Amino acid sequence: MVVIRLTRMGTKHRPFYRIVATDRQKPRESRYIDLIGHYDPMTAQGQLKVDMEKYNSWIQKGAKPSDTVKSLIKKVGSDN
Repeated sequence: MVVIRLTRMGTKHRPFYRIVATDRQKPRESRYIDLIGHYDPMTAQGQLKVDMEKYNSWIQKGAKPSDTVKSLIKKVGSDN
């Protein structure tokens, strides 16, 4: 089963996350199927960039987003 979740990048005390589509059973930092966007919580407003076409495509294919990704996507929708 494919899930859309965050994968942690960056250094200690400076997290940076990628929003990715990956297999549910793989570890958090393992290889992913598709890069959908990124999220940087360390900036003042939390920089967020999501390719909505890719996101919607994966949702139509049956991918399930994590709770955190769902809340981030709501932010993107309210900004537009």
